Amino acid sequence: MRYEKAQNILPEDMIELIQEYMDGGYLYIPRKDKNKKSWGDNTGVKDELKIRNMEIYNKYNAGKSIKELSEIYYLTETSIRRIIREQKSYDP
Repeated sequence: MRYEKAQNILPEDMIELIQEYMDGGYLYIPRKDKNKKSWGDNTGVKDELKIRNMEIYNKYNAGKSIKELSEIYYLTETSIRRIIREQKSYDP
């Protein structure tokens, strides 16, 4: 998200009205519900984490210990256990 100058977008009378409520601060204007995206949709991070989590699960099934996986992926053992549990629920 990048910041835009209000004077470049909004009419002067609207800026004056907003200034009555908030003078010289930052104002976040949320997206319309129909335009909202889920976390990670723009960056691909969600897909990268799915791949990583599947790798963790496969390595665990191949014999890697939770401690080893924790060291390889720089995650806590609790996080590794959670990932394995979640992946196991997807596994038929």
